[in-house]
Amino acid sequence: MDYYEVINLLKSMSKPKNVEGMARYGINPKNNLGISIYKLRPLAKKIGKNHELSLQLWNSGIHDARLLAVFVEDPVEVTQEQMDNWVKDFDSWDICDQACTSLFDLTPHAWKKIYEWSGRSEEFVKRAAFSIIAGLAVHDKKASDIKFEKLFKVIKRESVDERNYVKKAVNWALRNIGKRNFSLNKKAINIAKEIKNIDSKSAKWIANDAIRELTSNKIQERIKKKKN
Repeated sequence: MDYYEVINLLKSMSKPKNVEGMARYGINPKNNLGISIYKLRPLAKKIGKNHELSLQLWNSGIHDARLLAVFVEDPVEVTQEQMDNWVKDFDSWDICDQACTSLFDLTPHAWKKIYEWSGRSEEFVKRAAFSIIAGLAVHDKKASDIKFEKLFKVIKRESVDERNYVKKAVNWALRNIGKRNFSLNKKAINIAKEIKNIDSKSAKWIANDAIRELTSNKIQERIKKKKN
């Protein structure tokens, strides 16, 4: 399928009524066709990996086309320049999180971008850094514990950011690292306790939520199974 065929197909799949519901969950309604991600993923699988098509779909500016662009892109072909260009276009948490946990975290540039973007001021650029951490904690099976431990400093530093989309991503990153294995679980809990002592509403929320999940019976049992 070429670009125009895909765009016409997406327009035929449009669900305007869904856009209102998405907006209530914080998804940007601008240029949004209201197509469910559960419709887009099978379509992407049918299309297959296609770097040029992915770039064209992203440049369309259509919300649903950009999600599809993420799913059909080949992480091997993604450049740092492309990542920097796309992250500037992030205008909704779902686009940010899908790009970061379904594509960017699979590229060779993922770890570098965490350190670059976590210090940026733009809300969704900073969120992207922590969304990538959340994705790597699940997908990068070969990464050492030390690589993740080094991220605790970044997580602690940015835990004072009061913006909703940032603090939720910082929390997500901390929780996912803490669910990776027994050792990182203990260290993530300790960092959460340090964060809890910071004089910041955001930091206290991040810490309390992380501690609650990481010390829960459900997570502890899961980690024990991994240890064995």
